[in-house]
Amino acid sequence: MIYLLDTHVLIWWLLADRRLSRKARNLVSNPGHRILVSSASAWEIATKHRLGKLTGVDALVADVTGWVSRAGFEELAITMAHAQRAGAFPQDHRDPFDRVLAAQSECEATPLVTADRAFEAFGTRVVW
Repeated sequence: MIYLLDTHVLIWWLLADRRLSRKARNLVSNPGHRILVSSASAWEIATKHRLGKLTGVDALVADVTGWVSRAGFEELAITMAHAQRAGAFPQDHRDPFDRVLAAQSECEATPLVTADRAFEAFGTRVVW
């Protein structure tokens, strides 16, 4: 099975944060699963860190690609199809990172691992 991680799930996994649900932890640690990380997550981490909204992640910000690779996860680049779908969602949801992740989840037909209920508005298949 293939899963896409929301940015907070990626951070919680990498930093062993207890807020990660048991179900999510088991899913991500299962060697039979492919775990995708959107390039939008690197963008979101860097942006929120720059704005002071995400602290204590200096090492992660300096090398998101390395952290993702060492965790055994795969990068999911933002394609034109993803971008087009993200922009076309009719929902009044202004977070561009959420829009891209919802679009990628839909386009790639893979569930999104997230605790964020905002994805319900997009009809995103969510696992938590």
